Amino acid sequence: MNGMDLISCDDGRVRPAWAVGDALLRHYYDYEWGAPVHSESGLFERLALEGFQSGLSWRTVLQKRAAFREVFWGFDADRVACMTEADVQALLVDARLIRNRRKIMAVVNNARAVIDLREHGGLDEVLWSFAPAQHTPPLTVADIPSQTVESRAMAKELKRCGFQFVGPTTCYATMQAVGMVDDRPRGASPLLVES
Repeated sequence: MNGMDLISCDDGRVRPAWAVGDALLRHYYDYEWGAPVHSESGLFERLALEGFQSGLSWRTVLQKRAAFREVFWGFDADRVACMTEADVQALLVDARLIRNRRKIMAVVNNARAVIDLREHGGLDEVLWSFAPAQHTPPLTVADIPSQTVESRAMAKELKRCGFQFVGPTTCYATMQAVGMVDDRPRGASPLLVES
């Protein structure tokens, strides 16, 4: 540890403590966290996964991500929006998932809201409209906020559009995940691009 909550790892990369626990977290931090996402399915997935993370570790969500992608058809909003109560019941007994009824129902509800947003520019246009004009990366991990003026405004707008499980903290985590803000602390290794 170097006093800024960053860890120099065996592979020569410098990561925050949350991203060194195992290979899954390291890969996510190195190649995904902060990479710009603009596709509807990609944004819908990140928003859904951040909602599932509420109260749990990010590692747990990543371990279950492949199963979520399978049962939500790659986060295809059109297909998810058509899920029935029987479909939801099947997910609630699927041990591969986070079996929280409210969170699963929020994904189904939010798929319908994603479809409705298409008339107003789509999920990409709405979410990215809240990207701050300027963002200074934090000096330390401790300087990373859990929410901002922009994430509070995003949460308010998404709720107005019918979304659920989208509070300001979830929205800020989504902003970080999809590259709207760069919260890699000074001294941390940069995002990598998979070849």
